[in-house]
Amino acid sequence: MVETCLTARLGGSRFFISAMFIDTHSHIYGEEFKDERKEVVERAKAAGVERIILPDIDETTRSAMLELSEEYPGMMFPTIGLHPTSVNEDYKTELKKVEKALGEHRFYGIGECGIDLYWDKTYYKEQFHAFSYQLGLAKETNLPVIIHSRDSLNEIFKALKPYPYIKGVFHCFPGNAEEARRVIGDGFMLGIGGVVTFKNSPMAQVVQEVGIGSLLLETDSPYLTPVPHRGKRNESAYIPIIAQKIAELTQTDLKKVQEVTSQNAMNLFTL
Repeated sequence: MVETCLTARLGGSRFFISAMFIDTHSHIYGEEFKDERKEVVERAKAAGVERIILPDIDETTRSAMLELSEEYPGMMFPTIGLHPTSVNEDYKTELKKVEKALGEHRFYGIGECGIDLYWDKTYYKEQFHAFSYQLGLAKETNLPVIIHSRDSLNEIFKALKPYPYIKGVFHCFPGNAEEARRVIGDGFMLGIGGVVTFKNSPMAQVVQEVGIGSLLLETDSPYLTPVPHRGKRNESAYIPIIAQKIAELTQTDLKKVQEVTSQNAMNLFTL
């Protein structure tokens, strides 16, 4: 890993950045970035974020995601899937499009997929079936899965039972320390983002209890912006802020957090 040392000023803080950071979850291809996408990418590079995983949403955004990955080869790495909030009565048609795309492009993971019972439970059965189908695709392709599990951890665990050898990450992990240990015990990573910086965040306790060994850094840009930028659009350049908070919580050197989380991402996504 080539070492590039630089100083990034983010929210008034100074970070000494060695080697690189990896943002394992960013929707930087979205409309929210259309007016300054290049500038956002350059800020990420300046902050030491050299690789970014692009989680898929659905057919409406897939072309933009693939175009961005082609524009920045070696930096942007696309995945393929159907987001649970995009699941409706026509989900089988959408899944066929996912499978077709798998044969036409190179992807580094399956997802973002899973179950979301926070916004709407109308299509719960369809979400469960769509998630199970994508777990099957992950098994067939030997790709890691990016799991969305908002208000649905028990349902996610149920869906995973027939797939004991699937590996991946619980994006924006929503559970407690006991559930985190279960996830890690099953061979999955925990995606930790800006939520860990929020005041009284339960994620802080989870990170303190499980340590850094199975963590990935992520922004979920443009959402879940870390303090001190909370309330503004998130972007990959804020990854060092998340890493610094994890270092403080675990009483670990920032460089160690960077090295461990980056290696975790390299191994999981075969970067």
